[in-house]
Amino acid sequence: MKFLRKQLDKVKPLFDKGGKYEKFAPAFFGIDTLLFVPNHATHKGSHIRDAVDLKRIMITVVIALLPALFFGMWNIGYQHFSQVSGSDMSFMALFSYGALKMLPMIVVSYGVGLGIEFAFAIFRGHEVNEGYLVTGMLIPMIMPIDMPLWMLAVSVVFAVVIGKEAFGGTGMNILNPALVARAFALFSYTGFMSGDKVWVADAGIDGLSGETILGTLALGKETSTSVFDMFMGYMPGSIGETSVLMILIGAAILLFTKVASWRIMLSAVIGAALVGLLFNAIGSETNDLFNFSWYEHLLVGGFAFGIVFMATDPVSAAQTNKGKWIYGFLIGVFSILIRIVNPTLPEGVMMAILLMNVFAPTIDHYVINGNIKRRQKRLKLKKA
Repeated sequence: MKFLRKQLDKVKPLFDKGGKYEKFAPAFFGIDTLLFVPNHATHKGSHIRDAVDLKRIMITVVIALLPALFFGMWNIGYQHFSQVSGSDMSFMALFSYGALKMLPMIVVSYGVGLGIEFAFAIFRGHEVNEGYLVTGMLIPMIMPIDMPLWMLAVSVVFAVVIGKEAFGGTGMNILNPALVARAFALFSYTGFMSGDKVWVADAGIDGLSGETILGTLALGKETSTSVFDMFMGYMPGSIGETSVLMILIGAAILLFTKVASWRIMLSAVIGAALVGLLFNAIGSETNDLFNFSWYEHLLVGGFAFGIVFMATDPVSAAQTNKGKWIYGFLIGVFSILIRIVNPTLPEGVMMAILLMNVFAPTIDHYVINGNIKRRQKRLKLKKA
């Protein structure tokens, strides 16, 4: 690392103001900042002295994603080979198979996404932000494992250009970019994003069953998956979304480091549980999702992953404390509502989060206005 630091320092003057490659300074300093701690600081004026910066926050989220990512790699192999007689079911065989499937998706996501980020930084003449460190990991983790890489690349382009850069870049987007990519892929390549053959690797070739629990119930079929298997993640689904246990480990990291909001997580669970209980009480002879236990709704699909890693996005979520309670609660309500009443879209958390991303500023607006009115009322009472 010392050698690399010396080499970067040697070529740095070429990218400084007046240097030969001044135009490409954002790209150079973006790489430098990504690899090393910035070697500059403020020298005058009041400023906050804190070790936390955007890069550290993004890296913390990436670390929190690793348990779900590693389990997802193992589960890719498990879901495939458990249906192939005579397969090697050792941990390394399953994990290696999954890693070989997953790594190209991660490479494409980061390669395409960061390439666009650097291009926009150079064009606009500003520094490269580290926001895509998390988005680049989230996008492949919420996609089917056999999604063609070119489809993934197009989804990334749409998410970064339309979902993020069109609003001004990191910190300015009103929608979660990873969910924008998922929504784009769902509506543009529906055949590759739904059905019973997309959630297990090579299912189309080998004729394996790869249907998710929600997809099974939406078709009026019974599911034999136990609550324990739902919690552990031994079932088909998006790469990073199946294991609630691994997601909870990630949630603990985010809450311990105070990167994510516990208010959003808790209120979303409360909202989802209440709606689940309501539909359980109503019951239905034609829709098995009405009878699916409320606590099982919390364990399947992308609910846990979405609530922990995307609903808590500090850019697109509500900012006020009371607003976070309202925002999270409504995400939980709409997630289960969409899941149950919309037979064509048995997974509702994606749409619920995107919907509430749009209304988050409105929620904060009314919360702040309410606080102002209460304070004005108290002042009038004191004066009286």
